[in-house]
Amino acid sequence: MAEPETSSSMAPLARTTLREEALKSLRTAITGGVIPPGGRLVETELSAALGVSRGTLREALRSLQQEGLVTSHHGRLTVRRVSATEVREIFSVRAALEALATRELCSRPDRQELVGRLETFLTAMEDTRGNLADQAEADLAFHHELCRLTGNDTLVHAWEFLSGHVRVTIMHAGPERALHNMNVDRHRPLLDALLEGDAGAAAGFVERHMAEAVERLTRTEDPPEDTVPPSAGRSAAGS
Repeated sequence: MAEPETSSSMAPLARTTLREEALKSLRTAITGGVIPPGGRLVETELSAALGVSRGTLREALRSLQQEGLVTSHHGRLTVRRVSATEVREIFSVRAALEALATRELCSRPDRQELVGRLETFLTAMEDTRGNLADQAEADLAFHHELCRLTGNDTLVHAWEFLSGHVRVTIMHAGPERALHNMNVDRHRPLLDALLEGDAGAAAGFVERHMAEAVERLTRTEDPPEDTVPPSAGRSAAGS
């Protein structure tokens, strides 16, 4: 009796796995600022650093281009830079998607269980506190789960398409402001609103959360803490 041929029925996983691992490593390096906005991506250096072939690396880089993290100019690949206007546009769309997600979750009878799941993602975010790359991944995972729990595939696909653009905004204003936007305590009021089923409060929170993130990311510079705002100074002078 002839032995069954197993090779013909088994998919070649190794190359795909390497490509996915390379893609994950590159995403994390960009999100965490290891490769900064405008930084050049050199195939020979990256393939050696990641221990993958240049063919596998090119596949990962093509995915990053499709996600909006990397741009090509005359054959040179660089991490995408975004303008303040682009940051506002990206977060405006993100706010609309996540506000929709909260409205849908607030109508769910099982929202207590769903909030419990989101709590585990906040715990993961807390566990990565201080590590920008890991905390960014945990923060994005929380917001992705917020959309995924709706069961609305179109919403999830739209959010996933936007996520590459969101990643490139993280280092727009430097690590300190990025970490502030990912503070765990800033997310807890959302869970309270979801638990109560208050769609207006939950959606309003998301919109404010995103607006505050945009303000912090696009602010030209942080004013010194002991500086009195000009309006306050004029008011004091006129009193």
